[in-house]
Amino acid sequence: MIFRLNRSRLPGEGEKGDMLTVPMLPLRDIVIFPHTVVPLFIGRERSIHALEYAMGQEKYILLCTQKDPRRDEPRETEIYRVGTLAAILQLLRLPDGTVKVLIEGKTRAEVRQFLPNTHFFQVEAEELTESWELTPETEALRRSATASFETYAKLNKKVPQDALQTLVGVEDPGRLSDLIAGHLAIKTEEKQELLENLDAARRLEKVLGLVNRENEILQIEGRIKNRVKKQMEKAQREYYLNEQMRAIQKEMGDKEDLKGEVQELEQRLRKKKMSAEALTKVKHELKKLKLMSPMSAEATVVRNYIDWLLSLPWYEKTKDKHDLKEAEQILEEDHYGLEKPKERILEHLAVQSLVKKMKGPILCLVGPPGVGKTSLAKSVARALGRNFVRLSLGGVRDEAEIRGHRRTYIGALPGKIIQSLKKAKSNNPVFCLDEVDKMSTDFRGDPSAALLEVLDPEQNVAFNDHYLDVDYDLSEVMFITTGNNLYSIPPPLQDRMEIIRLPGYTEVEKLLIAERFLIPKQCLANGLSRGNIHFSENAILTITRQYTREAGVRNLEREIASIIRKVAREVAQKGKDHQVKVNSQSVPKFLGVPRFRFGRTEEADEIGLTTGLAWTEFGGELLQTEVVVLPGRGKLLITGKLGEVMQESAQAALSYVRSKAEYLGLSPDFYRRIDIHVHVPEGAIPKDGPSAGITIATSIVSALLKLPVNREVAMTGEITLRGRVLPIGGLKEKIIAAHRHQIKTVLIPRDNEKDIKEIPARILKAVELVPVDHMDEVLKAALVLKDPESLFKPPAPLVTPEPVFLPAGEAAEVPEIQAH
Repeated sequence: MIFRLNRSRLPGEGEKGDMLTVPMLPLRDIVIFPHTVVPLFIGRERSIHALEYAMGQEKYILLCTQKDPRRDEPRETEIYRVGTLAAILQLLRLPDGTVKVLIEGKTRAEVRQFLPNTHFFQVEAEELTESWELTPETEALRRSATASFETYAKLNKKVPQDALQTLVGVEDPGRLSDLIAGHLAIKTEEKQELLENLDAARRLEKVLGLVNRENEILQIEGRIKNRVKKQMEKAQREYYLNEQMRAIQKEMGDKEDLKGEVQELEQRLRKKKMSAEALTKVKHELKKLKLMSPMSAEATVVRNYIDWLLSLPWYEKTKDKHDLKEAEQILEEDHYGLEKPKERILEHLAVQSLVKKMKGPILCLVGPPGVGKTSLAKSVARALGRNFVRLSLGGVRDEAEIRGHRRTYIGALPGKIIQSLKKAKSNNPVFCLDEVDKMSTDFRGDPSAALLEVLDPEQNVAFNDHYLDVDYDLSEVMFITTGNNLYSIPPPLQDRMEIIRLPGYTEVEKLLIAERFLIPKQCLANGLSRGNIHFSENAILTITRQYTREAGVRNLEREIASIIRKVAREVAQKGKDHQVKVNSQSVPKFLGVPRFRFGRTEEADEIGLTTGLAWTEFGGELLQTEVVVLPGRGKLLITGKLGEVMQESAQAALSYVRSKAEYLGLSPDFYRRIDIHVHVPEGAIPKDGPSAGITIATSIVSALLKLPVNREVAMTGEITLRGRVLPIGGLKEKIIAAHRHQIKTVLIPRDNEKDIKEIPARILKAVELVPVDHMDEVLKAALVLKDPESLFKPPAPLVTPEPVFLPAGEAAEVPEIQAH
């Protein structure tokens, strides 16, 4: 037999299934079921209008739940279509403007159409009918649901006592399920799913499952409460016994001084969340501390040790930002250029937003001073929303600085890693290890070896400081190390880090950095507004070219600050409205005589003088190489404070020239009666590396053949005994240096063609790069020859060159060696 839901017809309605025009009230975080009476507090203006309209009509209103409870003004699509048609039993206006209303759910209804109304939601809705079949299964469900709800009411004290009485005599499974569902503390989505289910038997079965689930959760909560209660009773018992012990000790005149400190440490321990190993260690040390005399030295050591363990951020962490656009914007705000480091940081953010937990990356930023390595690490912390901590490793030579001293030593402390984490107050900061290439080693140990564990993602999950003697998890720390060169960093340490090179800035980049960052920063620091001072582009370029020689912008900022301070003095004397325009002509007035000459190559092509390119910690530089031929006995003189590798390059270059003597028009024993002197100016500066090989060889050939070298050609490359040109490093910095000095052509090893893509396109337009494979190509391109093809033809007869002296300004008057 099929039974229909029995109810009295609502006022104003037609037959079942007819359309009703009623006001609609959107609800937040609550679903109202039929057959339930619920009080509601209404504060939204549109909802109050809907209630007022319903009170003026037949006191019926449709209650539908919002999908997003955070929306104050939900759209039609953000409201569930199925709701409950309810009668308003009572309405009360409160002093604060809100309305308290008591409503009774009558039946289910579905919104078919939203009607135009600017004051409140008015809808055309259709009543929904439900059916159920009286079967033994339905009766079993009804009894089971009633029994389960009785258990739920006993376990959940929030269920009112009269809730069970309302279920007595209810045989309709639909009504029973609605009454029970109204009291369940389940999610809004689950309640809405029950409201939309029109099959009474299936809905009751679903409600039975939810009640049983809640009963299991409540039973588990009860067991947990019982366990906690027992633990509290045990703690109270221990507290009582400890108080008795303290009373006895007080009578004996001992331990009074330690009482307050131990209580404070115990209170901190109860609030602190830490690893199981550290917790066990602290409890053990606290027991020892209670038994010690407060005057003993050991008590002070134990107190300090416990304090360190309680002060560390074991599980405290900051929440990472996962907004890639915001992170990119922050990185762009703080730094111009530096695309590779920024790209790597954004990749880390993207992966972290997709993976719940990942090991912190270990980046190594290598570049010249002043390019922004340390400040980039600060920007990374700001972009990630993490705390920032910096540790300078310059001059550190004791392994205990990293791993700490053992507690057996007087005045022992944890290492700098643990100390810095205590300052950071979170276990996932951005940790900058500055100047990692400046560490040194002595009899006290090697700090770089201690860093191997810190910077290894596979090992730093259990970093063990000698002082703490418990494992600490460093895996969530994002380590960023900085350095000026890689050769000072041990290879095992390099292997654990992701190397990112930060090249020097080009002139255009320095110009933009000065305009966007340095000038506003210094104006703010010196109390000036941007209206008080204006730098022209030529003024900034003049400062860059003639007053600084660096890869970064540190000295540039220093010179700009010097000008701004002088302008600030004028403004202080003449008033805040005083304006100063700084152009290229006025720069010497502020900064004095230019310190460097810019863009001046040799005025004429010189014999034995070749322009090479070098990489230094400060970026790329020109390296003038001079060679003269002197009377002698075949010696090779090398001066200019050259390192072993560079001296060997000079010897290899001379050996190449000797092997090519007959092709160059020289006798095989030309070197027996002459000495060749190779000199690289700026002799106070150490120089080393193999990349000057082809430069030295070109200067030797030029001096022997008395052929001048093209002053607008620079070169870099390692030479072999057979004359092959091998690849070198630091190509980008070297080409930037050539562009800075207005060199037009640069000879580079052909194997370095792959590095050209890293050079800015603006520089490639101004500097022609000529890849070469062999020294023969270098000589043809660098020497000033009337007929380049005649250079390597064997002459007849062969001659031995006479010593050539090159007084200043008289190169053209020296007799030439005849080469046929």
